[in-house]
Amino acid sequence: MAEAALDDLIEALRRLPGVGAKSAQRMAFHLLQHDRDGARRLAQALQQAVQRMHHCARCHTFTEAEVCATCRDPQRDARLLCVVETPADQAALERSGSFKGLYFVLMGRLSPLDGVGLADIGASQLLQRAADGGVQEVILATGFSAEGEATAHALGEALRTRGLKVTRLARGVPVGSELEYVDLGTIAHALADRR
Repeated sequence: MAEAALDDLIEALRRLPGVGAKSAQRMAFHLLQHDRDGARRLAQALQQAVQRMHHCARCHTFTEAEVCATCRDPQRDARLLCVVETPADQAALERSGSFKGLYFVLMGRLSPLDGVGLADIGASQLLQRAADGGVQEVILATGFSAEGEATAHALGEALRTRGLKVTRLARGVPVGSELEYVDLGTIAHALADRR
């Protein structure tokens, strides 16, 4: 039975993004051999998070309350609504300290090959939220992958038909980089989006 428990632990760790069989095995052995207390804390934290965390009723990020702290903050600019793919994207924007509006978290992006359509990413909830009368600009901050671009395009079209101002994150050359090392697509977009 001990092997079955170890196999279950390894398989559970493999569910994490970017973790393959060898990495999962290393993590499992490390936790069991060197950090049993850490393993207990991890198990307890996961269990509590799964039980207590749910989606915010307004923006769909993760929260323990009905409405998250960002949505409840009266200092946020309710005229600006930034649409992101995941709570991790929202956290990255928040760490930048440059955005003071509100968010809508899609919980994914369009992926026709995987059967993920507009209904699957909460497009109708976004359209309803954006048309609440307070939003003046919707900033599409989806990724620049093919799926992220398709998501931004589809949402942008739907939002514009409702008379909303829609903008997209700019792309360009990263700060501190040398042009000779930047990929050609990034340089082309930086030139096209210059200001």
